[in-house]
Amino acid sequence: MATLDKPMASAKDWLEGARLRTLPAAAAPVLVGGGAAFNLGAFSIGKSLLALGVALAMQIGVNLANDYSDGIRGTDQDRVGPTRLTASGLVPARQVLAFALFTFGVAGVLGLALIAWSGHWWMVAVGLASVGAAWFYTGGSRPYGYMGVGLSELFVFVFFGLVATVGTTYVQTTNLPWWVWCAASGIGLISVALLMVNNIRDIPTDSQVGKNTLAVWLGDGASRVAYMVMIVGGLLLGAVALAGAGSTYWWLFAAALLLAGLPGAVTIAKGAKGLALLGPLRNTGLYALAYGALVGAGLALSSAI
Repeated sequence: MATLDKPMASAKDWLEGARLRTLPAAAAPVLVGGGAAFNLGAFSIGKSLLALGVALAMQIGVNLANDYSDGIRGTDQDRVGPTRLTASGLVPARQVLAFALFTFGVAGVLGLALIAWSGHWWMVAVGLASVGAAWFYTGGSRPYGYMGVGLSELFVFVFFGLVATVGTTYVQTTNLPWWVWCAASGIGLISVALLMVNNIRDIPTDSQVGKNTLAVWLGDGASRVAYMVMIVGGLLLGAVALAGAGSTYWWLFAAALLLAGLPGAVTIAKGAKGLALLGPLRNTGLYALAYGALVGAGLALSSAI
């Protein structure tokens, strides 16, 4: 009996749909927060690993929820870049939604374990707010990611910068000096830069389907300038945080960060478009990881130097 040929999602398709290239940016705040906790004499590897699990699960959940919501709206039909599971028809929309909810559930379980360990039960509200921000980015009847007023960028800065970084430190010690917030703001800006380069790539298709991101509203040129400002701002905030935490060699870490950020920044400045922006997208994610590793290590080492 003849059967209809129907595309089946491979493991590679699922990995592409989960957008694993964004995971370094999710890990970076935990590295910074852990380094800050070490500097303050309160580092716990168990709590840091739980925080890392929450961050990674939340990032995958955001990616799959975005895939589902954009897919059912039809805004991913002509998207440039990685496979979109829902829009491509490789996976039924309900299945993508189920996996998104599952990963949010994993993040919730890990988060509850971390909260129970630290005893800060009020942070349950922070976790619920994080999931809400993740879902309503492109989900619901009026997703804020389509408004073009900068709410997406603000929420990325708050939740993937301040909350993830300061939260990692807070569950280990309630001592939060100013330089912790400065370091968190730095990774927050870099996380927003990652979102910006993604949206610069999608300006042509987003504008056609009514997805009014901040990049669409600003236009290509101004969005690239904004990207540069975020990258440089993140570097400067990281350097200030290291100096404030007592790092003698803060300038060395800052120089390493500058070198790490150059590949993506140069390509953006040259006006790369479409598929040519996949490299800068990857490099910006790696730059976020470099920030996390360098600033986190610098904060930790400054307590011993």
